[in-house]
Amino acid sequence: MFRQLKMQVQRQLQRDLAKANSYFDKTFTPPSVSYAVRGLKAGVAYLQRNEIRFNPILLQENGTAFIQQVVPHELAHILVYQQFGRVQPHGKEWKMMMEKVLNVPAEIYHCFDTRNVSQQFEYICHCQRHQLSLRRHNAVLRQQRQYFCRHCHQVLRFVAE
Repeated sequence: MFRQLKMQVQRQLQRDLAKANSYFDKTFTPPSVSYAVRGLKAGVAYLQRNEIRFNPILLQENGTAFIQQVVPHELAHILVYQQFGRVQPHGKEWKMMMEKVLNVPAEIYHCFDTRNVSQQFEYICHCQRHQLSLRRHNAVLRQQRQYFCRHCHQVLRFVAE
């Protein structure tokens, strides 16, 4: 099934590239694609590398909606960079690329269920339990940060499983 989804992603990229090539009467360089995004992000465009990375879990869980929303969104970043250079990430050029060229609503955030991709770690203080993200948890483990409860002002302690 994942193989099929990857093929659908490639077809969507080809369709959208063809739209941009026709609109601007030029040939854009197709980006390389990988599936190496983890966490809450659905996709990331690396402009200078001409590369797009997608979240494989969110792709598998959301299929068509992911392909119709996230693929054009990330490709638009690449196309804007190739056409206009460095500009605001979701500025007027990106919005124009999404709406006029790719015919997709210029939505900045996805609304996918992220329960399966967000790791939360339980911490406690004197008055309650707290959920910390993977990034904050790792900072605590590396002894780079401490987090405090906003109510009792105590240092949060990790609850080992």
